[in-house]
Amino acid sequence: MAAARVLLPSYAALVILLLVLPSSAAAGGTADGSEEWGYVEVPAEAHMFWWLYRSPHRVDNGTAPWPTVLWLQGGPGGSGTGYGNFMEIGPLDADLKPRATTWLSKADLLFVDNPVGTGFSFVEGGNQRLMARTDAEAAGDLTALLIELYRHKTRLQGSPLYIVAESYGGKFAVTTALAALKAIRQGRLHAKLGGTA
Repeated sequence: MAAARVLLPSYAALVILLLVLPSSAAAGGTADGSEEWGYVEVPAEAHMFWWLYRSPHRVDNGTAPWPTVLWLQGGPGGSGTGYGNFMEIGPLDADLKPRATTWLSKADLLFVDNPVGTGFSFVEGGNQRLMARTDAEAAGDLTALLIELYRHKTRLQGSPLYIVAESYGGKFAVTTALAALKAIRQGRLHAKLGGTA
């Protein structure tokens, strides 16, 4: 499985690393706000990496709220910020060239390296006990990430959240949707769940 995680060309991975490293202690992003990235602790000493793209096609007309798609990769252990972003639906392909068709034409995109230990997500000191052992634990970590993002990125609160996944990520999508609904009902997550796929 470890060999399958490294699919990006080395220069693309280097670009990602250069973007991430300066802001690993706090969220960072582009000057125009079209991209944001960072880490959320889920739980303490376990850090989940996220990357949010704001669509240049975003329409806020009040009648149809602009959606946000949370992309979850399969594997388990495939990097959403790597595979899903550069190999499938993000604005740039693996050669860092603009993609002819990107889901950004219809939604904002949130990629997450899930579960912790995948991609740029990590645990401090290599403490394996902090890594999710079950789908429910992974869903709890993802829900903690969503709670934190929706607390600080209030523009997300008006967008319906669609959790979309491929392969084993489909299990993460369902368990995360259930955990997110519970957190929404409890008032801990200020989001509107639009659906899962």
